Amino acid sequence: MDDFGINEMKEMQRTLQDKYKHKWESICPETGQNKLLWMIGEIGEVIDIVKKHGGAAASTDDSLRKDLVEELPDVLMYYNDVLLCYGITAKELKQAYAEKFAKNMKRW
Repeated sequence: MDDFGINEMKEMQRTLQDKYKHKWESICPETGQNKLLWMIGEIGEVIDIVKKHGGAAASTDDSLRKDLVEELPDVLMYYNDVLLCYGITAKELKQAYAEKFAKNMKRW
């Protein structure tokens, strides 16, 4: 699993959502906002690690790095929930990313 792509993450998240569909809110445009809010909460947990200990420590201290890396999948899981809620494909995301990249390359 050297390369971990959007389609693989989305499929794993869809499997997780299907398993817990009787306990979790549905994946649909109406719940997309909630998924974004949950994702922001998880990003806050990542930020707390860096804020409290500094970026260098979070990069080099084994325990902090472990905590940092463990929190990032939570962010990505909600990110993928958002993609699923709004039906955003990897192809659409790649095109939008490439366009934004090209725009940013011409900025300054």
